[in-house]
Amino acid sequence: MHTDDFCNIGKQVIEQEAKAIQLLLSRIDEHFARASDILMNCKGYIIVMGMGKSGHIGKKLAATFTATGSPSFFVHPAEAMHGDSGMITARDTVIMLSKSGETEEVLGIIPLIKRLNIPCISLTGNTRSKLAKSATINLDVSITREACPLGLAPTSSTTVTLVMGNALAATVSERRKWLMEQNQDESKISLIGI
Repeated sequence: MHTDDFCNIGKQVIEQEAKAIQLLLSRIDEHFARASDILMNCKGYIIVMGMGKSGHIGKKLAATFTATGSPSFFVHPAEAMHGDSGMITARDTVIMLSKSGETEEVLGIIPLIKRLNIPCISLTGNTRSKLAKSATINLDVSITREACPLGLAPTSSTTVTLVMGNALAATVSERRKWLMEQNQDESKISLIGI
């Protein structure tokens, strides 16, 4: 392979992922707004869960939520099924990531979430999946194809999941900032007797 061949493959991957991200714009809708509202009203932690590559993205999203003012941490679904589910409380909100929406370990946590009666936001590539149907709200992160030249490795799918999660974190952070500014303005008004 020549330098141009490597560069062309790299460009194709970036173009494919950029197209997948562009499709997300039409999915910023009432479902996204409702998910943002649920996260805004979380009184405990935002728990992020996912298996495999979705789990790696989940760890990054938990860090992003925490960095933007929403306390969050990642719980591995398989570990949760073997005792770590005690980290999830009735004050929390769960975000579940699964490309197929049929991941066994992720679905195994649904009964606990239902028992605790806490909100569950799913990000899936299959809006008809068991996870999508079980969640309080599902956000569509489906793709037309992976950017991997072999079509096997999660590339576009993990990118759009990360981007949708980042959009949620930034939206919630911006809304919190706006509410804090509103509260500060109201406090100032009351202090000067207006």
